[in-house]
Amino acid sequence: MQLGSNKILAGAKYIYLIVFFALLSGVFYPVITHSAWDPVVVGTLVLFIGLAGAVSLYKGGTGDKHRQAYLIMGLALMAAALFLVYAVIGRV
Repeated sequence: MQLGSNKILAGAKYIYLIVFFALLSGVFYPVITHSAWDPVVVGTLVLFIGLAGAVSLYKGGTGDKHRQAYLIMGLALMAAALFLVYAVIGRV
């Protein structure tokens, strides 16, 4: 019984993250204004890239193995997310 509940909880946390990021990136705006869904998809992807960078930085700061690799990967992902944000608003 314990094994099945862990899989359900693991799936639920990823569904929660997807829904939260979609709401954060403005999923209702295209519904209300009848516009394109492209900014919502790009915004959600940018948030996921930033989350992956933050998790990598956390693992690099707290882990014992592969510390330098996690830090480099986390900083690169955070820089990529920042670059994508500037690209979306048209400053690049």
